Amino acid sequence: MEHIKKLKNIRRKEYIPEKVHQRRWKILAVLCLSLLIVMVGNTSLNVALPTLSAELHATSAQLQWLVDSYSLIFAGFLFMAGAIGDRFGRKGILQSGLLLFAGSVLYASFGVDTANQLIAARAVMGLAGAMIMPATLSILTNVFPPQERAKAVALWAGVSGGGTAFGPLLSGFVLEHYSWHAVFLLNVPLIIIALLVGAVLIPRTSDPNHTKLDIPGSLLSAAGLVAIVYALIEAPVNGWLTVKTMGVLVAGVIILAVFAWWQLRAKHPMLDVRLFKRPAFGVSSTVLVLVFFALMGMFFNMSLLLQLVYAYSPLEAAVRMLPMSFAIVVASVLSPRLVERFGKRRVVAAGMLIVAIGVAVLSTLSVEPMYGRLVLSMCIAAFGMGIAMSPTTDLLMSSVPRSRAGMGSAMNDTTRELGGSLGIAVLGSILASRYSSRIAEIVAPLPEAARVAAENSLAGALAVAKHIPGTAGALLAEAAKSAWMDGFRLSLLTGAVIIACSAAIAYKWLPDVADDVIPEEGLIEDGQE
Repeated sequence: MEHIKKLKNIRRKEYIPEKVHQRRWKILAVLCLSLLIVMVGNTSLNVALPTLSAELHATSAQLQWLVDSYSLIFAGFLFMAGAIGDRFGRKGILQSGLLLFAGSVLYASFGVDTANQLIAARAVMGLAGAMIMPATLSILTNVFPPQERAKAVALWAGVSGGGTAFGPLLSGFVLEHYSWHAVFLLNVPLIIIALLVGAVLIPRTSDPNHTKLDIPGSLLSAAGLVAIVYALIEAPVNGWLTVKTMGVLVAGVIILAVFAWWQLRAKHPMLDVRLFKRPAFGVSSTVLVLVFFALMGMFFNMSLLLQLVYAYSPLEAAVRMLPMSFAIVVASVLSPRLVERFGKRRVVAAGMLIVAIGVAVLSTLSVEPMYGRLVLSMCIAAFGMGIAMSPTTDLLMSSVPRSRAGMGSAMNDTTRELGGSLGIAVLGSILASRYSSRIAEIVAPLPEAARVAAENSLAGALAVAKHIPGTAGALLAEAAKSAWMDGFRLSLLTGAVIIACSAAIAYKWLPDVADDVIPEEGLIEDGQE
């Protein structure tokens, strides 16, 4: 605790210029807007998945890659982007990312005709997001003193969580009136505002030590993550125990092991793996990976449930998911008060347990619409997530020197994206495997083209059912929905168990207080106040 006492005795102006301190909340507003751009860009596509499946003739694997191409590139380049921000300036990489994001959404809006082209555009969006998101949290860390950081992080986390529902709502409205191409234009006005206001308000911050970039580490981490998640996504098609699946999976694990070895020996590591010895860093990272594993795997399939199984329109589906956003925001605001009373360890563990309960309740849904139970379970899970997210993020950031805030922010974002990507892959594969095994016997008598389409996805089965006259088509549609719901429930129960395990890990090993180090002077450059 001695270093914390020293930290409190340091005068604020020694490491945060007075003018920057005075406008810190305005800076936070711009950072949250930039974060919202990433969240809307990532989640607005989810509600459009059924439309894309029909209009672009996308298979289940392509639908997963529409989400995972963003997440994989995002996660793979987070550490490199964080290191570039630390080295050359976080404001510069933030604004460069916003410009790249604008270019990619314009291409997706006007230049895309196939699923593979859209997957490529989403990959570029992921790269832009990797430049934006860690910069927002690392700048936040450098403009707020430690005693206010928890509150600022709570607001940041609230925007992060709330944006997961804001994006689908906007895209649902657009899909009601325009083509799916217009979904990607939603971010353009936000990007313009963030660029113009941020150019005036945000100070330039960087690592005063000018640490060199770790290019080999960046390439190794990206290659390892891509290999692992690719193997998991393609496993239902290739088979879980085939040479192709296991070979790519093992190769990914080996590459990540080499990455860890390199980080231990590199003079300027992209990720100081020794930080994992600190519970505030290592346990927080583990908890974030596990919870986003379960939640993103669940949310990926939520729009398919509402639109294909319950037959809601895209806008109706988005509106029905909106209460989840309010639950996350309210919980994020309450979280700092709960932490002051009960400590971070208990709050995070309780939040994870609440999430597990919500997901378990969600697994009791049936083919018939049960919106009351659906919204209750979503709000329970979202409230628990909102409570747990900000103290976990604050703990992780507190264990990293402020000069390397980009590395800490990249680690925080990587845990979310890695967990989310693996969740979509694993839980999506569980759902797809159960669906395929259940529907295979039913569609066996159909012609080959129709049978393959029905086995590939629920959207394909419903499209085939429409072309079968009489009760036979209706029976096929009901059987396909029932098979899909069986896989959905199994994936949710798997996720609930994983989140409950994360609650136990948090309660056992997570520290109760932040592990701050004394901030260095000179993090905000002279003349940029």
